[in-house]
Amino acid sequence: MAISRGTSAFIFFLLFLCGNTLLAQTAPPTTQGIPTVQERVEVTATRLPEDPQDVPVPIEVFSGDELAARGARDLRSALTSAIGVDIAPGGDAGPAGSVPEFWGLKEFDAFHLVVDGVPMGGAFNPALTSLNLSDIERVEVLRGPAAVTYGATSFVGVIQVVHKDAASTERNLSLSGGAFGSGSGSFSAPVPLAGKWVSRLTVEGQREGFSDDRTAFRRGHGLWRISRKTDSGRFWINSDLDWLDQDPASPRPRAGQVLSPLVPVDTNHNPAGAFLNDHRGTISFGFDRHAFGGDWSTSAMISHSRQGSLRGFLQDLSNAPDNARGLREDIHLTDAYLDSHLAWKPAHGVSFLLGADYLHGTGNARGADFEFTVPLDGSQAVQVNAPSDLDVRIADERNFFGAYGSLEWNPFERLRFDAGLRMNVTHEHRHDEDGGAGTSASSGRTDARAGANVGAMFTAWQHDNDTLRLYADYRDTFKPAAIDFGIGESQAGSQILKPETSRSVEGGIKGRFFDRRVDAEISGFLMDLSNLVTATNIGGLPALINAGTQRFKGLESGAEIFLARNVFARASYSFHDARFVDFVQDFDGVPTQLSGKRLEMSARHSGGMTIAYTPVRGITGSAEVSYTGSRFLTKRNTATAGGFASLGTGIGYRAPRWELRVDGHNLADRRDPVAESELGDAQYYLLPSRRVDATLRLHF
Repeated sequence: MAISRGTSAFIFFLLFLCGNTLLAQTAPPTTQGIPTVQERVEVTATRLPEDPQDVPVPIEVFSGDELAARGARDLRSALTSAIGVDIAPGGDAGPAGSVPEFWGLKEFDAFHLVVDGVPMGGAFNPALTSLNLSDIERVEVLRGPAAVTYGATSFVGVIQVVHKDAASTERNLSLSGGAFGSGSGSFSAPVPLAGKWVSRLTVEGQREGFSDDRTAFRRGHGLWRISRKTDSGRFWINSDLDWLDQDPASPRPRAGQVLSPLVPVDTNHNPAGAFLNDHRGTISFGFDRHAFGGDWSTSAMISHSRQGSLRGFLQDLSNAPDNARGLREDIHLTDAYLDSHLAWKPAHGVSFLLGADYLHGTGNARGADFEFTVPLDGSQAVQVNAPSDLDVRIADERNFFGAYGSLEWNPFERLRFDAGLRMNVTHEHRHDEDGGAGTSASSGRTDARAGANVGAMFTAWQHDNDTLRLYADYRDTFKPAAIDFGIGESQAGSQILKPETSRSVEGGIKGRFFDRRVDAEISGFLMDLSNLVTATNIGGLPALINAGTQRFKGLESGAEIFLARNVFARASYSFHDARFVDFVQDFDGVPTQLSGKRLEMSARHSGGMTIAYTPVRGITGSAEVSYTGSRFLTKRNTATAGGFASLGTGIGYRAPRWELRVDGHNLADRRDPVAESELGDAQYYLLPSRRVDATLRLHF
């Protein structure tokens, strides 16, 4: 296992940082591993801590201990067995990114990403490349539209990552090395402060390589959590810095109905020195306290990101001159967020929550495109003279405001009603300039629209800790159209797209059996969505357009089982049917009605299973398998990709203070297409190749 020199230096720094502390510890060792039966809490569905089995929406919780026991290293491996969710690693955001699929919709901007209660990239697109799984308490996954308390954000799902509390006294060191020169180090520990203040610091460094030629990413990350508890509540501050430099991969082009055999797997058509970097800083703070006869919570966040890129995509499947188009961009993004809400219980069985939030985003992009010639087989990295005059400019400002209220009513012990109402007011202003063409344009849009949800849950059977519950809900959702600051989008015109809207219904059964050792769920959904933002190609450049109406329906099921002798398992199966209802798109000058066609890259059948053996000490092991069914590669459903299974396994040894494990992912070395590029026309990113990593964890 080759580890880069920079990563080795960082690992030695971590060892030096924690060495004296490790030797000085006299506290008894912590017990690591998954308990026989876990108490699970989520806050995504209603913003109030509740058992996932008690809320009338489909939601799952994955504990940090469970993910560590399975050797999860990214979002895909963490959510292998999540119900109805498929994560494609990589994508246009770079090798550190991912493209989630919920309810049969595979779009990186269709879901909502929340970290410790605040949105990450919410005004524009989820900041997935900044997401990490170090020192986390749990991951919550909500399927379907976000609750009214989270604003105009998502139609198909929410992923919330919750880190360990600042008051946690655990000290953890993790070191790893693996395939393609990969290596990482992470250290988390409390940092003493004066008085009643407590804090926790996580620092990490990572270099991850891939089999794709000239593809890797390097990350430095620091997260400092500070809090102070008083008799009336808690005040907290989080500071997060993420420095990410990526060497991007290339998607593989399609020729007719198949991926082109003229372009070998792992070919990189990016020019020499290509990069895709994101340097982000985020500060969030807030308080929770008893006030006005209830619980008052306020949180605020400000984040700034500087992104730069130099990359290229094939535009002609031949070795003709200028067969590739390059893009050079600099983008500055600023997000600000404020939420304040009050929850109280005026009577037995009744809970109210009232609040308001504000989300602001400012984006400024400069870019230029250029043509260059690259060997079709990618046999060499081509030197290019990237443009220094970035004369295409996009400036966009967004302001989203909402006031919301929700009600939870239990008229009887076995019956629960939920209802929520939100008023959204959004305003966006955009200005585009094309210096080369000498043109400029400005546009603005203001929308005011209500959103709502209504749900009910009935406990059909209950015995001690076991239950069988039926639930149903209706959600009406609104979301301003996405913007990705692509220079092709600017040259296609600065028209602000119509907002996306949806109406959905879902219902299902949740069960808990055998003294809480088995949790099971089955649900069905139907959603009609209007004005979905989809990628297209105008004049050889990528652009975004509204895509008429679509219908999503499906059936999802899953179970988690706590077996005897420290064995834990999850399994899921989903059927999704995502189709265009009314959408006309131009193909080679011919307007084509796509009604009845399935959405591209949406698999009808998918599922996953994980199992882990996690004793407090001794040999440990885990295994996972995920299945993605056949899917169409094109909107006209003329090209098909077959289904595939991805396999992984891990084995290790655990002692009270340390654990050593080896994990293998994609052991069958499948290289199937998993995500479509929105920048390269008819091009697809492949599942990363087989890899093996070794990890040493110390607990003290």
